[in-house]
Amino acid sequence: MDVGPRLAVDIGGTFTDLVLALPDRWLSAKVLTTPEAPERGVLDGTSAILAQAGVAAGDLALVIHGTTLATNALIERKGAKTALVTTAGFRDTLEIAHEHRFEQYDLYMERPEPLVPRPWRYEVPERIAADGAVLLPMDETAVVRIGARLRAEGFGAVAVSFLHAYRNDVHERRAREILSRFIVPELISISSEVCPEIREYERTSTTVANAYVLPLMEGYLRRLQDGLGTMGCAAPLLLMMSSGGITTVETARRFPIRLVESGPAGGAMLAQVLAAANGIDRALAFDMGGTTAKITLIDDQQPQRARQFEIARVARFVKGSGIPVRIPVIDMVEIGAGGGSIVRVDGLGRIAVGPDSAGSRPGPVSYGRGGSLPTVTDADLVLGWIDPARFAGGQITLDAVAAARVVADSVASPLGMELGRAALGITELVTETMASAARIHALENGKETAGRTMIAFGGAAPLHAARLAQKLGIDRVLVPVGAGVGSAHGFLSAPIGYEVVRTRLMALDAFDAALVHALFAAMRAEAEQVVRLGSPEAALHEVRTAYMRYRGQGHEIAVPLPAGPYTADMLYDAFTTTYQALYGRTIPNLAVEVLTWTLALAEMRRLPACLPDVPPAPPPPPAARRRLIDPCTGATVEAEVHDRAVLSAGARVVGPAVIVEAETSTLVPTGFRAGPNAAGHILIERIAR
Repeated sequence: MDVGPRLAVDIGGTFTDLVLALPDRWLSAKVLTTPEAPERGVLDGTSAILAQAGVAAGDLALVIHGTTLATNALIERKGAKTALVTTAGFRDTLEIAHEHRFEQYDLYMERPEPLVPRPWRYEVPERIAADGAVLLPMDETAVVRIGARLRAEGFGAVAVSFLHAYRNDVHERRAREILSRFIVPELISISSEVCPEIREYERTSTTVANAYVLPLMEGYLRRLQDGLGTMGCAAPLLLMMSSGGITTVETARRFPIRLVESGPAGGAMLAQVLAAANGIDRALAFDMGGTTAKITLIDDQQPQRARQFEIARVARFVKGSGIPVRIPVIDMVEIGAGGGSIVRVDGLGRIAVGPDSAGSRPGPVSYGRGGSLPTVTDADLVLGWIDPARFAGGQITLDAVAAARVVADSVASPLGMELGRAALGITELVTETMASAARIHALENGKETAGRTMIAFGGAAPLHAARLAQKLGIDRVLVPVGAGVGSAHGFLSAPIGYEVVRTRLMALDAFDAALVHALFAAMRAEAEQVVRLGSPEAALHEVRTAYMRYRGQGHEIAVPLPAGPYTADMLYDAFTTTYQALYGRTIPNLAVEVLTWTLALAEMRRLPACLPDVPPAPPPPPAARRRLIDPCTGATVEAEVHDRAVLSAGARVVGPAVIVEAETSTLVPTGFRAGPNAAGHILIERIAR
């Protein structure tokens, strides 16, 4: 797999990023995303970058892909007409949810509409007990009647979620067999495969979301494979998953819900590698593109992971206001703050930014593609942070006059502000929004942002990183080589992997070691079957986790487990150590239980060793000078402009300055210095507080 050219492709809301890894070098490219036919942007970008490298499509050894297509379909409600088949009496699970309000005192609070309206939810008489026993055999004639109705009414996908199917899937599997007479079996999702976990609402929601995007993703992946084949590419196509691993296209077609955060997960994988290569024990990964910004905490070279994620929140940043999906994910906070985020003045005379974005069509006003509303990119251009002739590698020449006009008309004039102050206010608001989200995310995980090293990538992140670091109490920022296409770089470093989960409630005072051993053996076999499809010979690394709680608690914590064998005392010690780290205390004399067990299996990949740094040295003369507004002082200054390609390792540029390259620019404000370290990554350091 590591022999020959490898291509990584990341579809974002505004740009599609490509990285071609060759034996002796790598090339990158950015093309505008084509939302009406995403594969077209991928194929056009692939043709362009292969031509640039002088490589034939048939020479590619591997294509790795991450996409926002599933996420966007869920957010925009553009998935298939989907039916839900469930246990009699449980058709309203999606609306009942947790029976609580995410905003208790908001009289006008609105919950997200279920992906499946009530008339499209069908009940089947059947019942499985919590221990897996069959209490009521399934009424197969009812399933036949439902199947005939689904075919007659033209449903494109079906989700089957029966009560307690995570313990015994016999009814779900039989229901799929019957429904397959009426619906293409590949378009039927059953909860015991998609999400075999306790908690009825989350399991049903995840299964419905998977079915909802199945036809869309299947069609897209088929068109992409056909397009690559037409170009002459016979290389395997692998997909990035939300967990940070990559998987086969066959698995992605069955479980497209696992791809919802695939792009940001690639960025986290890049940050993990960079943390190891630069000796960073506590990192904060900051990924800011054209549509959103993502923040991930990385400790001891391992990104935080979670098992639940919310899509399409109706209330910005409010937990519980979105569609929950239980899948393995890199734990991150995502903010509607990117270069394309739209700026407006609200009814109270305040600047508001996002979460909606101008995307690639029409894009910011400065793109000259029909945009009429100001964006963060337009404000950055007004501030002098961006060279309009070099944006996106020179593919788009920005219109600075149009940007100034729209910021003046839409923001500065209504607020009675000078143009530069209005533009600075926009960027300050965006940066503070990101800083606030990062602080809350860290606190919710029992951690803090101060003292970390920020790793900044994505087209817009290097412009805003130093000011964001200042707000978060961070003194060092690393801008990697190829930062503008960072997530695509991360795809190339991600291992092929898969995670399996099983719910088996077990109190430690009734611990069954033999059952746990058999459970992990079965999970290992299932995970290995998937991983070996993409990596037949590689050594594999296994990670086991138990989700544990004190008896009577409603939620669990993730407890890392050794390889085994296990005893009750060992699990208790592991639980109390993790609980103490999270909450600063333990609860004596209270019983402990395990609810869910997970096993993650991936290719064994060694993280790079840390390179020794080089001493600071004077930089070469600047290539140019540019007037800009400094984000840290608010003053208009004469800043040096340096070309990243000519800065040698150790050279340190003192701010205010801008370091330019093909896909992005790094802003070095007053009070900071920056330059390449031994590996060529730009290190921004604070020299004054």
